[in-house]
Amino acid sequence: MRQVLKGSLSVAAFAAALLGFGFAQERFDLRIRTDFFAGFAGDEQALARAMKICEEELAKNPANAEALVWHGSGIFFRSGKAFQSGDSAQGAEFNQRGLKEMADAVRMAPDNLGVRIPRGAVLLTASRRMPSPDLARPLIETGLLDFERALHLQSGYCDTLGVHPRGELLLGLADGYARLGQQEKAAALFERIRSSLPGTPYAASAEKWAATKTLSAREGGCLGCHASK
Repeated sequence: MRQVLKGSLSVAAFAAALLGFGFAQERFDLRIRTDFFAGFAGDEQALARAMKICEEELAKNPANAEALVWHGSGIFFRSGKAFQSGDSAQGAEFNQRGLKEMADAVRMAPDNLGVRIPRGAVLLTASRRMPSPDLARPLIETGLLDFERALHLQSGYCDTLGVHPRGELLLGLADGYARLGQQEKAAALFERIRSSLPGTPYAASAEKWAATKTLSAREGGCLGCHASK
């Protein structure tokens, strides 16, 4: 658990990249994500502002799943800081609370991309910083469920998405399957990436995996962060 904090900046970048999708509803994340990303990068005041907005929104509307998933991601992030400072009790408390809030948000709105994508991005990225495969596995499994649902929800127009959001979603899935040992699923997705995104960093990662059956954390996601096309 102590390793969660080390991956926090890449979590923020990964989530930012994936949130390039066009949602039909009002984008709650546009109100808070800049401060969340700054907070994940070390700006405590920015994180406090973002968390306060979520808390105010939840006080008005406890059923706001987008506010809840972002708030849960902030609590999950703080668990890493607590572990790093040596406060294992608070770290464990925040870890479980953050995971629960994100899970509650998904139960509230299982088909909301603004809920599924942030949780999936946070968990898949954090899973790479876990100190053991046993701790990483449940995060990967849950993150894959989120990304699988996101892909299904966008199945009619996925191929029209910009290179970056499409590549991050497909690569996150492919890399997650590979890390769980589901080689056939991984291979099919890496081939889809290679054939549909030629000449991109995603295709390069797919080709690397085909040759070596392994990717570094950097090669497995968040390629060319903050680009939307």
